[in-house]
Amino acid sequence: MSAAVIVALRVAATPHAAFAAFTDGIGRWWRSHPLFPITPKGDGVLRFDPAGPDGRLVTRFDDGEEWEIGPVRLWLPGERLAFGWRVPSFAPGQATEVEVRFEAVGAETRVTVEHRGWDAIPQRHAARHGFELLLFQRRLGEHWRGLLGKMSKKL
Repeated sequence: MSAAVIVALRVAATPHAAFAAFTDGIGRWWRSHPLFPITPKGDGVLRFDPAGPDGRLVTRFDDGEEWEIGPVRLWLPGERLAFGWRVPSFAPGQATEVEVRFEAVGAETRVTVEHRGWDAIPQRHAARHGFELLLFQRRLGEHWRGLLGKMSKKL
C-alpha cells in the first residue's frame, strides 16, 4: 500500500488524552461525508470493539445492524494506532489502512492520520467516485482534517 492521505493537526492535550479522544470518543466526533459514506446507509456510530490490540473498528446502525470496518493492527496508547479500513462495496482482497500517530509537541500533541492503500482501489470504484487518485486523496484529506478538528473540540 503506497498512495496515502496524510493529515496532521495539533491538539491541546497530552498524547494519551488525544489517543483516548480518538479511540474512546470516535463515536462522538466522527461524522459522515456525502462523498465518503462507509455504507449506503451512512456511517452509523463508530467504536472500537473491544477497545485494545485485539479489537476491531465497527459501526452500528439504529436498526442494530453492525459492520466491521477493520481489525486493529497496532494499539499503543499515547503513541500509535493502526487499523484496517474496508467499506462494504470493496471486493474481496481490497482494503486500505489507517495509521494514527500521537506526538508531543510542547504542551500540545500532533495527531497525524495516514490513510493508505487507495492506489489499490480502482478509479471506477464507487468509493472513489471516478476521481483520479490525487483529486480523491485531496478530498479525503479535507474530510480527515475536518474530523480531527471535531475530535479536538471534544478534548
